[in-house]
Amino acid sequence: MASSRTAASPASDDRAYVRGARILSIGIASTGLFTFLFFAVAGHALDHDGYGRVSLLWSVLFIVMSVLYRPVEQLLSRTIAARRARGAVGGHPLRTPATIQAGFAAAFLVAALVLREPITDDLFDGKQALYWILVASALAYAASYFARGYLAGHQMFGFYGGLVLFESITRFCFPVAVVAGLLSGEAWVAAGILAAPLASLLVVPWALRLHHRAHAEGERPREDAEDRLGGSARFAGSVALIQLSEQALLNVAVLLVADAATAGLVFSALLIARAPLQLFQAIQTSLLPHLASLEATEGKQAFARAIRQTLLAIAGFAGLAALGLLAIGPWVMELIFDAQEGVYGRVGLVVIAVGMGLHLSAGTLNQAALARGYAHQAAAAWLLAAGAFVAWMLLPVVGDELLRAETGYAGAAALLCALLYALYRAGR
Repeated sequence: MASSRTAASPASDDRAYVRGARILSIGIASTGLFTFLFFAVAGHALDHDGYGRVSLLWSVLFIVMSVLYRPVEQLLSRTIAARRARGAVGGHPLRTPATIQAGFAAAFLVAALVLREPITDDLFDGKQALYWILVASALAYAASYFARGYLAGHQMFGFYGGLVLFESITRFCFPVAVVAGLLSGEAWVAAGILAAPLASLLVVPWALRLHHRAHAEGERPREDAEDRLGGSARFAGSVALIQLSEQALLNVAVLLVADAATAGLVFSALLIARAPLQLFQAIQTSLLPHLASLEATEGKQAFARAIRQTLLAIAGFAGLAALGLLAIGPWVMELIFDAQEGVYGRVGLVVIAVGMGLHLSAGTLNQAALARGYAHQAAAAWLLAAGAFVAWMLLPVVGDELLRAETGYAGAAALLCALLYALYRAGR
């Protein structure tokens, strides 16, 4: 079986990757739409304070998911795909990733319980229900992201897309019910955030049943050296640092500016980067198991071709975005965000678009590093870029804080892309 997998043509591997990326793109794009609708309807269902508390709950939860739980998703995706490429159809060791994920969830739970009062009082204005929804949702997402890694590793992208889509639709139903008068209050709107990961897990038994029907169980799971706790924990820890650094690139500028009004301007400008990055998760999710399979079977030419094609597509997209922002960017930003005329400059918006393209390219090269087992080196590159961005924001080299954030983001993304490209070249 290993030989047949190894002998598979690069063209068939590329078609599988493109097909998986397409399916996931549809699923995650639909998820993004329903998430937007969730907050749009919630804005009509709640007053300003209630909407702000629900938005804050989601923001905190998103950071927890990205930093704590996505590393195990990436770990499962990489290891299962590599083992399948070497001929192991079933019986992939799950104990070590499950132990790491449980450890992350336990660490969050302990921290949340210790900080219960400041979280409840300072973040949620004393609303106990929102605190418990945050805690329960974070624990539920630990299982959801574990399932995502399992599905991605087996390249079951249809089920992966269905999981995240079912999740977003479930969440959307709650504010709709509040607007319709079937439910009442911000706690019920926030309850949709908890119900979403629980409902999404209903996809998993169906996927497992079809998977085991298509593939007879193989030999008893046997752990490779890279499957053991020490190696897996180091990989997951490195990815956690990568996720934390990425959150710093996207959020630290908002925290370091002088006032709330400027923070709002910076946040809105960085949405130019946030939206494509959200959709690019589909490409990243399908790219990592594809590259891990090629690395396991020494598909060096197909590996390089997948990276090259993805980088070319990103360059084209970023170029079009930059041209559009150069032409009508300030007008669009003022219209959408009700900003004063002249606040957003054309040059600054184009710089953000260039930074977005470099950020997406760095994400692609990062997946190549993870597939080749260079997670520690990649994490060092991310930490260096994030540190440089923080230093840039603290030093008043550019007096205009919005322009400082725009140029700093693009500069940090360029540094990150250069470091990861050097790592990619060295790995070849």
